Amino acid sequence: MNLIIKPSQAAGTVTAPPSKSMAHRQLIAAALGPEPRAVEGLEWSEDVLATLDCLRALGASIAREGSSVTIGGLDPFAVEEGAELPCRESGSTLRFLLPLALLSGRTVRFTGSERLLERPLEPYEQICARQKLYYDRQRDRLTVRGPLRPGEFEIRGDLSSQFVTGLFFALPFLAEPSRVCLLPPVESRSYIDMSLAVLRNYGIRVVGVGHERYHIPAKQKYRPHPVKVEGDWSNAAFLQALNFLGGNVQIRGLDPLSPQGDKVFASLLRSMRGKKPTLDLSDCPDLAPILMAVAAAGRGAVLEGTDRLKYKESDRGVAMARELEKCGIQAVVDEHRIWVEDGTLTAPKEPLDSHGDHRVAMALTVLLTLVGGELQGAEAVKKSWPSFFTVLRELGIVIKQAEEASLEDGSGI
Repeated sequence: MNLIIKPSQAAGTVTAPPSKSMAHRQLIAAALGPEPRAVEGLEWSEDVLATLDCLRALGASIAREGSSVTIGGLDPFAVEEGAELPCRESGSTLRFLLPLALLSGRTVRFTGSERLLERPLEPYEQICARQKLYYDRQRDRLTVRGPLRPGEFEIRGDLSSQFVTGLFFALPFLAEPSRVCLLPPVESRSYIDMSLAVLRNYGIRVVGVGHERYHIPAKQKYRPHPVKVEGDWSNAAFLQALNFLGGNVQIRGLDPLSPQGDKVFASLLRSMRGKKPTLDLSDCPDLAPILMAVAAAGRGAVLEGTDRLKYKESDRGVAMARELEKCGIQAVVDEHRIWVEDGTLTAPKEPLDSHGDHRVAMALTVLLTLVGGELQGAEAVKKSWPSFFTVLRELGIVIKQAEEASLEDGSGI
């Protein structure tokens, strides 16, 4: 889908979309309770739907109604032989559920896009190798078979916190206690804190010993309770960026006490006013695309801690650099940092490309509200925020289908 974004400013009041990161965690924890309970305030993004499909395949009872789902009854030891889990493009779904799939001792197959199955899974592969569990990774599928045994699990702290969360979900079920040890440096710690907060709410104990070791007691049970998913600081960053570029958007539904690490975006924005800052994104890498867009519209920036961007839905640093060049802004990407140079932002003479990445699509849209232009692959936003363009239109941003715009200016006749 190609969209034309006209130069326009956003104004109005909007409720932040529900947090996709929290939704994954809440749905999995609720599914593991013995009785179905409601999880409310959901938006049906592709990633959330993938998690629901996979939980259903593992045996959870699921009933959707409006923006809520009633879910529970998943016994990870009773998974059917040959169960197939369609993860689509959701890395969180795959990494959170793989350890649970290893509990039963039955064969479970994960499927998904090629890009998803190219993303790092080495910590789980190493665990399966050490415990002599079946692990077969192909271009379009990953097949595993447990049973996972308790013990000490060493995880690189600089790869992805999602591996840690996956183990936190599964290890409390085992008959003996386990330990998870993070090898420094540890990045994305706020996402680990988010997982710990959800687990506490469901009655699961994970005991931190210092900052890199966690003790998980054995034979625990998830205690279900109804919950509403909180607002998403990650996606709210795109709305806050519109304000930085001259808009006047009031954002409701964000918890200032949330453990979400991306709530730091507001303070990062403040540091970008009138200067070229150096920003550390090691704890909030998902903010990189929108910060690159804001830097391009301002006086540039240096982003550090960007090592993991190449493992996302696209190689995000490289993807954004290519698109910024079309707007007259140079960006240099190396292994650990990104330089966005100071320059004059211009309207692109060719369409900008989302690279199939939802955060790149939204960041480029925000940038085009300044200079106008065409965005191809706009449908990528369905991965995390399907109503993104609807919200922007309601705030006054002029967005049209490319075909519609062509007819209006006569170029399509």
